[in-house]
Amino acid sequence: MAYYKDLREYIQALEDDGQLVRVKRRINKDTELMPLVRLQYRGLPEEQRRAFIFENLVDVKGREYHTPVAVSVLAGSGKIYSIGMMCEPEEIAEKLAQAALHTYEPKLVESAPVQEEVHMGDTLMEHGCLEEFPIPISTPGYDPSPAITAPFWVTKDPDSGIRNMATYRALIKSPTRTGLDFSRPTRGIAIHWNKCREKDIPLPAAIVIGGPPSIGYVSVSDYPIDTDELTVAGGIAGEPLEVVRCKTIDLEVPAHAEVVIEGEVNTHELEPEGAFGESIGIMSLAQPRPYFTVKAITHRRNPIWL
Repeated sequence: MAYYKDLREYIQALEDDGQLVRVKRRINKDTELMPLVRLQYRGLPEEQRRAFIFENLVDVKGREYHTPVAVSVLAGSGKIYSIGMMCEPEEIAEKLAQAALHTYEPKLVESAPVQEEVHMGDTLMEHGCLEEFPIPISTPGYDPSPAITAPFWVTKDPDSGIRNMATYRALIKSPTRTGLDFSRPTRGIAIHWNKCREKDIPLPAAIVIGGPPSIGYVSVSDYPIDTDELTVAGGIAGEPLEVVRCKTIDLEVPAHAEVVIEGEVNTHELEPEGAFGESIGIMSLAQPRPYFTVKAITHRRNPIWL
């Protein structure tokens, strides 16, 4: 088969291979979801670990959600990672290296599944904006709020116009506001943020949720600053990825993502961000960081939250 077009095709491939657990009973996304998934990393050998999709979710207030949440689907184990890369586990490193050498420029399309529903302007809050989605609390009892832990941030260098895609957690601060935890000044988004600060303008940014797994793999990898990660994602897929223009900002995003959150990063103010329970088992401290304000949300009908 051709490479996965979207998250849904990939999840089906995981299920067909016995690597996915569907949880249909009611789960509290604020107190139960992440601890349930993390149990497998405390006691199971790697070959027994699975990806999860939760289909019946509530929060601590009793609110019901109709959006499934997928967890550990990109690299929950070496086997899962290899299914996402469409290669054998021992071939992953070489395929990633070859993808960086043989890239494909994205293909711009006029319409896209990720824009089947659009909330902006007067309709931005009609479904609660960020509260529309069952974003889990990662470390119940310690994290101050839910956090977007697999956000693929897209920004653009204001001078060269080169795109950057990278993953930085985003704590939810309000229905229209998140934190943005980047710290290293050599990161693409940090460079873009500093350039916009010097120009006295906000940094346009988009948070991409879901899409073909290649997006996730390049988003967490370090490439030279003049590399457009979406071209490397095309290298993994062996074909150009389709992208579509955002509705409110000058950026292009993957057309087959599940959700895109458009907005701007303030370049003149910082706010406390954190604390947060890290994957290595410690709590990071609260630090002054920029914040992101939502201008629009577009998503597929019946999206999956990654």
